[in-house]
Amino acid sequence: MPLTDTKLRSLRPTERPQRVFDGDGLYIEVRPNGGKWWRFKYRYEGKEKLLSFGTYPEVPLSLARTRRAEARQLVAAGTDPSVARKQAKDVKQREALCTLEAVARAWLAHRAPGWTAGTLEAITGSLANHVFPMLGTRPVRDIAARDIKQVVQAIDKQGAGETAGRVFQRLRSIYRYALSEDLVEVDPTYPLKPAEMFKPRSVSHRLALAEKDMPSFFRKLDAYEGDPSTKAALELLILTAVRPGELRGAQWKEINASISIWRIPAERMKMASEHVVPLSTQALAVLKLLKAANDGSELVFPSPFYPGKPLSDGTLNSALARLGYKGVATAHGFRTLFSTCANESGWNSDVIEKQLAHEERNEVRGAYNRAQWLTERAKLMQWWADRLDALREDVQSQDGAGNSS
Repeated sequence: MPLTDTKLRSLRPTERPQRVFDGDGLYIEVRPNGGKWWRFKYRYEGKEKLLSFGTYPEVPLSLARTRRAEARQLVAAGTDPSVARKQAKDVKQREALCTLEAVARAWLAHRAPGWTAGTLEAITGSLANHVFPMLGTRPVRDIAARDIKQVVQAIDKQGAGETAGRVFQRLRSIYRYALSEDLVEVDPTYPLKPAEMFKPRSVSHRLALAEKDMPSFFRKLDAYEGDPSTKAALELLILTAVRPGELRGAQWKEINASISIWRIPAERMKMASEHVVPLSTQALAVLKLLKAANDGSELVFPSPFYPGKPLSDGTLNSALARLGYKGVATAHGFRTLFSTCANESGWNSDVIEKQLAHEERNEVRGAYNRAQWLTERAKLMQWWADRLDALREDVQSQDGAGNSS
């Protein structure tokens, strides 16, 4: 007769396993240790087979009967329930390996050799903090554009607009990787445009002078009475448009004055890729003066306080503060000045971006633009140095006019 909950609760273990049937192949197996296991016996293609439905009371009688009915329907339809269960389990395991977090970590591992440890840590942290809590357990195939938009807009609403933009770009890279690995068929980031997702904002942490401010700046810089090496560092920073950290760590072995090239190795670059900087005649003149005053240090800008160390991180900004530009300009802001002037003067944006060592977000264009654009960039940097000279001459002509009156 069919089983009941009362009957199931009353079953006691014996020295040998015992089977108590419910009907249509379903029975409960009571083991000597007290465990009660649901079993379903069926025949498929002439062979007797067995399927487990779990243990009682975790799987109650009603659920065991539901699973029996589903299994009998599969058999009637010509499907082996054991095979169907294995396939479902395999699908679940594949989905677990294809969650957004799993794919993101595979992408991180793929890109890690080209990054510094600090860059890898920063990128991983941004995903762990902002993406994985909301989307990490979701299958990468099931995530839609609205889900991506929700995540990055949440970051933007916290006032972290730059972080939101970076996270969005990283999600785009993750989905390009997923496409290349046949993990997805559609990239949900493709239809999203940053300008439509993020509120307009002014970037205050990249304080920069405008071109109209430069004559006054040069007047103050020429009168600077601080460390000559720091003054020269500011000169060279403006002339080359490199990042302050790249400038401070410069070594003489990186500079080839005979061909007017400064080759910054990958380990010192933000994107862990070697950067070649064409040097204008004005930049070479600054380096020549520095070389003449060099006391044998491998560093172009050694710290005056710590032997073997470069100028400290705050040295250049401190010098700008001393010149009266605290809260008005930063050392990094001279890159903005260069970019603005060069773009407004009609220079090729690809040449400008290459000179700034900005990573190409479009991988196809990035592969095409691996060419160094050296000839064009050399012309650009000489034009920039000459333009700065003209601004400096404006100061001198203004001073001369003032003295003659």
